[in-house]
Amino acid sequence: MRETFVATTTALLEEDPRTALVIADISGDAFAPALRRHPDRVFNVGIREQLMAGVGGGLALTGMRPFLHSYAPFLVDRAYEQIKLDLGHQEAGAVLVSIGASYDAAAEGYTHQSPGDVALLDTLEGWTVHVPGHRDEVPGLLRAAARHDDRVYVRLSVQENREAHADGSVLRTGGPLVVAVGPMLDPVLKAVEGLDVTVLYTNTPRPMAKDAINTLMNQEIVVVEPYLAGTSARLISEILQNRPHRSLHLGPGSAEVRRYGTWRDHAREHGLDPAGLRRSITEFLA
Repeated sequence: MRETFVATTTALLEEDPRTALVIADISGDAFAPALRRHPDRVFNVGIREQLMAGVGGGLALTGMRPFLHSYAPFLVDRAYEQIKLDLGHQEAGAVLVSIGASYDAAAEGYTHQSPGDVALLDTLEGWTVHVPGHRDEVPGLLRAAARHDDRVYVRLSVQENREAHADGSVLRTGGPLVVAVGPMLDPVLKAVEGLDVTVLYTNTPRPMAKDAINTLMNQEIVVVEPYLAGTSARLISEILQNRPHRSLHLGPGSAEVRRYGTWRDHAREHGLDPAGLRRSITEFLA
């Protein structure tokens, strides 16, 4: 996904003079040719993520369409106040593109992990959030984001599904609804083999798929997200406020996993591997 992002954004810089890019050292080598070719629209501010957000807000106010990029904890957690003020308060738009997801960079320790990034953005107004499940979904999301001036967050990950799917795809039909966000689709499909459930896929969890959820669910819904468990609980409650329902929200927990390992180890620790998901889903549905 990261390589696809670099290729697509480099192409956008060539095609659209309104496109700008601001980085904070991360992916600096990958974007070095773009910086040399477009020094007036590509900026590396060094390890200064708050400044990156401020520069992006300034570019947006001049009519540019800035893309800001770093690891999720640096891009969102560290620069949260600047995102709130330099983008939201100023009513300026930008496209934030992160790597690292919740624990992709497990070997780098907790400094490089951000399970709470989407929850943080949920405290702010007007954000669209894309969580692609496959690299082939990335170019379309980025190109669509380049054509308007809203605030967009694109959350890239190492974990990905075996194939790309359109947002709102229904992969299984049956009983209770299971919503799989981005790269959680393949583990969910493996986990629910033989179960009577409906599986809905989304790579755009903000805004939530209100109509699809209302159409597909009966009285039980399971939401499986690759970020902090329960992040979407409030939104699901609002969507279903006039319908009796039970809900289960699965995702990484808030407890820090201090053994580095790999992203697969962390997924297993959080119960987000197929075996862990099956245990949680079958216990809930029982």
